[in-house]
Amino acid sequence: MTYFNARDIAAIAICAALWGVLNSIFAPLFFSIFQVPFFCDMVGFSVLIVAAWWIRKFGAIAIIGMIATIINFILVPNPYHFLGFTVAAIFFDFTITISGFNRVFTRKTYTIVSMMPISILSATLAGYIIGTLFMGGATLAAMGGAFGWAGLHAVGGVIGGAIGASLAIGLDARRIIASNGGYIKKSIQVRS
Repeated sequence: MTYFNARDIAAIAICAALWGVLNSIFAPLFFSIFQVPFFCDMVGFSVLIVAAWWIRKFGAIAIIGMIATIINFILVPNPYHFLGFTVAAIFFDFTITISGFNRVFTRKTYTIVSMMPISILSATLAGYIIGTLFMGGATLAAMGGAFGWAGLHAVGGVIGGAIGASLAIGLDARRIIASNGGYIKKSIQVRS
């Protein structure tokens, strides 16, 4: 039997396409209007949390990050900054695997308490890598250097973590259960 089944592969493809396409279209627009990098983190980490809830297998999140990077390299001119998110997705994958997929998503409080720090740390890592390796001097200095840029991404991680955790909790509340790389909706019996 293979490690990733057909449902896992479909979920990976959907999540990677969602992150890659939304980021490539709306993140540059959002940044040009507001001059803050929140949108990348908001979309990225909310998608990664839902993917982790849905798939629950080591490696899936890293693959999503790599595919989203390829999509950005195809659709965005000068996309090198997205490599910071690739590293952040790999970090996210290792961290949530160590935390335990099934333990993290057993209760609402566990989901919030675990997903928020993982999202914030991953976003901060992405911001620091981007600020250190890919930002211009004047822009970076105006944002407070690499640590300031990492802090701005951390704010995006807070937003993305809150959205992603809320979505995972909402899916559980709607009785949609992640199971073996897929999900099934529990049937609710109505008695006459």
